[in-house]
Amino acid sequence: MNTHIRRVRWLSFLFTFCLLVHCQKNSGVSDIRIIDDILNKRESFFYLDTQTYPQLDARLPIGVFDSGTGGLTVLDAIVRFDQFENQSHAWTQEGDGILDFQEENFIFLADQANMPYGYYSNENKTDLLKEHIIKDVQFLLGNKYYTAGDAPTYRTDKSPVKAIVIACNTATAYGKEDIEAFIDRAGLDIHVIGVIDAGVKTALQVFEKNEDGCVAIMATAGTVASQGYIRTLNSMKEDMDYTGRITAFQQAGIGLAGAIDGSPDFIDPSAAGLRDGYKGPSEEHPVAKINPDILERYNFDWDHHHMLFKGDASRPTTIQINSVENYIAYHLVSLMEQIRQAPEANTLRAIILGCTHYPFYTKIFEEKLEALYDYREEGDYVYRPFMSEHIVLIDPAQNTAKELYDYLEASHLFNDDRQGTSEFYISVPNVLNEHIQLDSLGHFTYAYKYGRDAGDIQEYVKRVPFSKETISIGVTLRLAEKVPLVFDEIVRFNQSNRKTEYIPAELKINHDH
Repeated sequence: MNTHIRRVRWLSFLFTFCLLVHCQKNSGVSDIRIIDDILNKRESFFYLDTQTYPQLDARLPIGVFDSGTGGLTVLDAIVRFDQFENQSHAWTQEGDGILDFQEENFIFLADQANMPYGYYSNENKTDLLKEHIIKDVQFLLGNKYYTAGDAPTYRTDKSPVKAIVIACNTATAYGKEDIEAFIDRAGLDIHVIGVIDAGVKTALQVFEKNEDGCVAIMATAGTVASQGYIRTLNSMKEDMDYTGRITAFQQAGIGLAGAIDGSPDFIDPSAAGLRDGYKGPSEEHPVAKINPDILERYNFDWDHHHMLFKGDASRPTTIQINSVENYIAYHLVSLMEQIRQAPEANTLRAIILGCTHYPFYTKIFEEKLEALYDYREEGDYVYRPFMSEHIVLIDPAQNTAKELYDYLEASHLFNDDRQGTSEFYISVPNVLNEHIQLDSLGHFTYAYKYGRDAGDIQEYVKRVPFSKETISIGVTLRLAEKVPLVFDEIVRFNQSNRKTEYIPAELKINHDH
């Protein structure tokens, strides 16, 4: 009897222990309320019938998402990828001249209405950020989209996907584990790829195994706060047997991603004077402070209202940055000041462009770094002692493409008969939701964007196809110049996909812009 009781008690303890472990393992995902709506509430707009989700099929598209259009740099790296022989899948030094993903279709989502993702941690809203990220995934997995922000009903002819690429560093840092746990809970066999591991792996390849030096991570404030790159760097150094002293510095790119995507909180090309509501670096910014004592080091372009200020350029006050190039100049100087003032700083060898928006401006980064390398005060180089002459700028997208290739090849999911086109969607405010708050330009106000509460499940936004109505002319021109193959795909989507046949001809994106 005693033996039986002890056995029952032991089994009871074992069951309780396993249950606790399971709950702890899944506690993060269970705290995201939107997941319950997605999996269990048939009446919810976000409900996803996972029981009818198709078996993985090579003909399904690949899902890619970002907080904005910057993620198109990741998609561009994927569509331009050529490192394998397409028939045998054998690695080749120069590729075989045939793009490795040429038969694949992609579904891209830019959550533009809710961007920049990097600010949610500053506002103590990481729970809301995680909700946005899960909604992004729900969109890729589901079949719903709208034709416009004021469309009263949605369409249901969007395809599900066979893999997901998180083309956003902040979303990878804060959401990848939650996405994987959500997909596991949903019982789906969908592989998820993020950009952080890829960036760190490439950065380490700059160093010999026993070499000292430092790596910089330039990313959004949210990505920096997450410490995702630092944790991954430390882990990979150990796993890959690096014995040198490789140190890391992080620079939170306050406002840079927003400026690249034209967010009025950070930039207004039409402005001729100081702006209310400006959120970028300034003399008074609590984190991103412009230091008047080193104003010459920034080498700002003061012409054409690229800087907004009081007074004149020789003695400006109340300074606001108003061009992408000046944002880059500010953040590179701020990074080098960090390194210069650090005890026993090593030489900067590589910079990870840890935000998918930044590679659009690689040339500007290179030009600004070259100027800093040559910058002198009273005949002495200020930054050269802490810089390699040729600092490697790392775009994590290349290794992300390689990981996607390896997965499709190992899982026998390469498509060999492309039909249709890739599809491009963007989130816009749901103007039929009476609770939303918009500014004069039709964007969410800053207070509303970051003041909402997670768990208040609403359709704040609608996902609609790219068009001239949803993508500004500035962004369109940048895409045509910087990512021409992806831009070609966007044009094909607008011109020949039946999901955009309702868009008036004058609003369809074309090569004439």
